[in-house]
Amino acid sequence: MYRLALALLLLFAGSAALAQDKEEAPGGFRKDKLFTGGSISLGLGNNTFQVGASPVFGYSIARWLDAGIIANYNYTSYRDVVAFNDKLRYTTYGGGAFTRIYPIRFLFAHVQFEHNFIKQKYIPRDAANETHNVDANSLLLGAGIATERYPDDGRPFFYLSILFDVLDNDNSPYVRSDGSLLPILRAGIQVPLFQGSKPRY
Repeated sequence: MYRLALALLLLFAGSAALAQDKEEAPGGFRKDKLFTGGSISLGLGNNTFQVGASPVFGYSIARWLDAGIIANYNYTSYRDVVAFNDKLRYTTYGGGAFTRIYPIRFLFAHVQFEHNFIKQKYIPRDAANETHNVDANSLLLGAGIATERYPDDGRPFFYLSILFDVLDNDNSPYVRSDGSLLPILRAGIQVPLFQGSKPRY
């Protein structure tokens, strides 16, 4: 899985370099290249509840390359884990940095390093609570699609991505108890700053 993800990432990076606009003028920092946004998540299932948010702040380095920082917060609760009416709760928070490479305007490769702190609390039905605190590094690799992403357009766009943690850390919030990788689905919005809305032709 790791080698496949790395190969795909290199393929996207090579395609992006070829797709770079040669007429783009070099320059220093420009505040109209800043963006914000992020994603929220809500999950309901059989004896499961999950809610989370991941705000981002970034900079469009080139027409085909975005980079930024991200913060994470996620809360998950399970019921009837080991015995009837017991509970298992996870609170995860942390942050990191990411890069998105766009070989074409609606498709991107995503690389993200993050460090998360995880609080695990098990609440048995008839016994004392058990609490454990752990932390873990994660390296998320994957790809996604974007809608209406036009550089310098000034309009927000939405995205959907699927990522996998390839560091194989047992404490990672993105790894199942049996050690297999969890697919991470994230849907969000990216909002350009200081651009205003411009007509598209």
